[in-house]
Amino acid sequence: MTVLVVGDVVDDISVRALGEVTPASDTTAEIRLRPGGSAANVAAWLGHLGADVTFCGRVGADAVERHTTALAGHGVNAVLAGDPERTTATIVLQLDGEGERTMFVDRGANAGLVASDVPEEAWSGVTWLHLTGYSFFCESVRPVALGLVAEARERGARVSVDPSSVAYLREIGAETFLDWVAGADVLLPNLDEARVLSGSTGPQIDLEALAARFPHVVVTLGRMGAAYLGGDQRAQVTAPHVDVVDTTGAGDAFAAGFLAAHLRGADPQAALDAGRSAAETCVTHLGARPA
Repeated sequence: MTVLVVGDVVDDISVRALGEVTPASDTTAEIRLRPGGSAANVAAWLGHLGADVTFCGRVGADAVERHTTALAGHGVNAVLAGDPERTTATIVLQLDGEGERTMFVDRGANAGLVASDVPEEAWSGVTWLHLTGYSFFCESVRPVALGLVAEARERGARVSVDPSSVAYLREIGAETFLDWVAGADVLLPNLDEARVLSGSTGPQIDLEALAARFPHVVVTLGRMGAAYLGGDQRAQVTAPHVDVVDTTGAGDAFAAGFLAAHLRGADPQAALDAGRSAAETCVTHLGARPA
């Protein structure tokens, strides 16, 4: 039983000031280059958790070996296309004292993903397809994402989607995005994304509206933990109680933890617990992937 993950792979440059920031002058900081990208992070965590996972994506031609090796280190079968013109996508992550991050994004080679970057052999044994919202938000990649969902359906594979970005959701519009991902088996938004997707404007969020559209809805609720809604089942877990170093990739780790357990047949409560455990591990170290 293989999971196919398709989407962004990125060079993350994290910047954490080691003292008070001095505008227009020098500030001592810790700066690190690490592999990232929401979809690639999910694949890495799935592999780390023992799932059989294949990842397809696109990087600069000079980075194919480096990113293939990084993913292989977590047990991922990486099928990466090298773009001869675009550089590898880059994100600068500015971390604050509580591990929260502000991101500056250059999509680079991710914007060049084409259908042939997911070859026939990548579908071997696949029973589950996971995509992130970034592939739908990017106009050049959207036809590929929609085609992958259709292909999964034809092959009898199930589909999960993480909306990924509240900023892009607001720009595109909830109904447009929901139309794109209609038929997905699992939707994995965070609290802000769920608010936009459900059309909630007040303090209460109508998660039941999302549950009416998808068989399984899993919402990460920040400091309130996470919730599951599916059919007549409801479950919830509290947030991890750990010292947070870096929140980068926490949602990706949670998604992988939940999906890995769900694929093994775990009930919703156990799958939520597995997601929380992976996220807890993620936030206690720098970087978006398993240490």
